[in-house]
Amino acid sequence: MEICHRKILVDELTAVMRGYEAANNTHDIERVLPYIAEDASYWFSDGSYEGREQVRAAIEATFLAIRDERYVVDELTWVLVQQEAAVCRYRFSWTGIIDGQQRLGTGRGTNVFMRKHEGWQIVHEQLTADSTRSTPDT
Repeated sequence: MEICHRKILVDELTAVMRGYEAANNTHDIERVLPYIAEDASYWFSDGSYEGREQVRAAIEATFLAIRDERYVVDELTWVLVQQEAAVCRYRFSWTGIIDGQQRLGTGRGTNVFMRKHEGWQIVHEQLTADSTRSTPDT
């Protein structure tokens, strides 16, 4: 693939990933769903989910469990970029309130995107948590 064309695709895909990150930070599942393919599979530390409806339920459960969550993607790297498919890896961190206690966590993620009629959508996401802990009292 021509370097200039790859850069255009990377910029486009990075904008999609940043949009997905922002949508998650709204805690509005209806804003998140357009990024997720109907046949998506998500692998989280607490289980695997197949299809948009299972993924939806898992994300909604997270939104309910973690109040005021702030999710951040860092070190975004596109390891495969093609006209119709792309794969990225990244580090993530989050902060929020669980059971009335401020918590934070970090981990690694991998997303597989396919260009669908609706645009770029995630067909697979795998998140692996490094740690979750309470923040120290200040």
